[in-house]
Parts: sequence; structure tokens; C-alpha cells
Amino acid sequence: MIDWTRVAELRDEIGVTDFDEVIPLFLQEVEATLAGLPVCLHSPPEAEAALHSLRGSALNLGFSAFAALCDTYEDAARAGQTAGIDVARIAGVYEQSREAFLRELPNQIAA
Repeated sequence: MIDWTRVAELRDEIGVTDFDEVIPLFLQEVEATLAGLPVCLHSPPEAEAALHSLRGSALNLGFSAFAALCDTYEDAARAGQTAGIDVARIAGVYEQSREAFLRELPNQIAA
């Protein structure tokens, strides 16, 4: 669910202080995009852009399962098939990823 190697790489790339600042910003950005996603589904290009943004953010912080789901739905939006995009599933996988990340982060950093 979480690519801890990517998390460690990001932490090394930007430093501990900036990493600690990036986490809440990432979570806020993702949650804001998720909140607007239902409206975006009325426009395949907007849905594609929102899902692309979510996927990119997820990849940056190692949310691999969430990124994979966003990628699948981004492809659907690109094909104009937004009716099958399950916003509740996207939100659920994000929440599971978020919980796992926040729960395991202290142990991963200490390792």
C-alpha cells in the first residue's frame, strides 16, 4: 500500500524539515481534490486532470495503491468513460493509505 523506499527517497531529497512540512500539505491537497472530484466527473477532461493530479501526488509520497487506482480511473476519464469512476472507492483507498502511512511513518523513519 505504501512504497516506503519512495518515502525514504523523498525524505532524503528534500530534507527532514521540508519533509515534515510536505506531509500535511500533501494530505490537504489530496483531500481538496477528492472533495471536488464528483463535480469533475461531468467533464472527462476535468476528471482526467484531477485524477492525474491525485496520481502524481500519491506517487510522490509513496501511496502506491492509491496511485494505481487513480491511474486506472485516469485512463477511463481519458477515454470519456467517467460513469464508471467510483469516487467512494477512490476516497476509501486514499483513507486506508493515509491511515497506514501515518500509523507506520514513525517506525519507518526510526528504522
